Amino acid sequence: MRPLRVGPPAGRLDGSCRVPGDKSICHRSLLLGALAEGESVIEGFPGGADVCATLDAVRRLGAQATRTGDTVRLVGAGLGLGPTGEVALDCGNSGTTMRLGAGLVAGGPGLVVLDGDASLRRRPMERIAAPLRQMGAIVETTEGRAPLRVRGGALAGIDYTLPVASAQVKSAVLLAGLRARGTTRVREPLRSRDHTERMLAHQGVRLARHDDGVSVEGGQTLRPLALTLPGDPSSAAFLAVAALLLPGSAMRVEAVDVNPTRIGAFRILGRMGASIAVEGGRDVAGEPIGDLVVRHAPLRGTAVTPEEVPDAIDELPILAVAAAFATGETRFTGAAELRVKESDRLAALEQLRPLGVAVTALPDGLVVHGDPARRLRSGRIVTGGDHRIAMAFAVAALRAEGGLVIDDPACADVSFPGFFDLLHALGAVVEPA
Repeated sequence: MRPLRVGPPAGRLDGSCRVPGDKSICHRSLLLGALAEGESVIEGFPGGADVCATLDAVRRLGAQATRTGDTVRLVGAGLGLGPTGEVALDCGNSGTTMRLGAGLVAGGPGLVVLDGDASLRRRPMERIAAPLRQMGAIVETTEGRAPLRVRGGALAGIDYTLPVASAQVKSAVLLAGLRARGTTRVREPLRSRDHTERMLAHQGVRLARHDDGVSVEGGQTLRPLALTLPGDPSSAAFLAVAALLLPGSAMRVEAVDVNPTRIGAFRILGRMGASIAVEGGRDVAGEPIGDLVVRHAPLRGTAVTPEEVPDAIDELPILAVAAAFATGETRFTGAAELRVKESDRLAALEQLRPLGVAVTALPDGLVVHGDPARRLRSGRIVTGGDHRIAMAFAVAALRAEGGLVIDDPACADVSFPGFFDLLHALGAVVEPA
């Protein structure tokens, strides 16, 4: 896709919309469906590059999977999932596919090589390898990064304390624990998203929840899944901020996952003065679902603490954009993890500075000096192939004189296929640069 220029709409943003199915839940439904016995049916498949990498991975590991439109039918191979020889998995740009996939194959037969694109090869993988080795798997990294070589085998449960809060590491250890002897316990310094625990419970797995984590007994049979994926709250956050920034805007984002471990960004926005309500609450496969109703509201600066970061890690780029138009200063700390995402997101957000925003870089965060009357200068944004950066600056462009040019809009398809089309349908200017 050619670069796009995104600019302010003629009026407000208005209407109802849906966002793609939740990416985190989708990854887990494919991986846990592959370990289940029987056929799982997953509807609302988002179709982004990341989840397609996981779909291809479970096929290569021995599950039978067919996709028709946004429905995936998946016949699991049970706890015997895995190759008898050697198989290579291309994880693309998906850290979730690689990290959770390593945990999935650690207790299976054969040798699995997990690799990805240049961006994924820069991300740290020893945090996954270390606990899996403790359980008995043979895991080789490439100077601490991908490619990973995982030779599965007989695993033993461990009691593992995460060095940093990470749902991916926690989930990888739990996935390995499903095929380990005895009990696997994961302790975390701060609560992280709990989709894996919720889905395992929905599949009939007995879990023990603790104040500091979760434990699972190995060898349990998993029931197949039948679920419709809720909308991804991380994707919804970008549309919510777009509505908050434009006077008169009102937007309903339908059927969004409102799991408490996933809506940290909305709690932060609420503290900043945002008008966001949840309507029509219900439960789907153990996950709370609701419609988000967002209306324009003036925002004020806040302090985002390290304790809040795990529940809002993917939304911090769009929160930084919101902060640029709030009254006063917003300080983000404890977010060093953003430096090892698909790009160095803290460095990428410093592109706000030439647009007219006073930004101070911190080793583990950012300070953004807001102004509710601010109009950004025009400019060209280098996304670094990072979907969250592309979408965050597209929202910022709604308050930019002359708009902003997004150099690689196609990268948004990793998590939000059709994002720019939807932004245009809601009223924004989106045109070839």
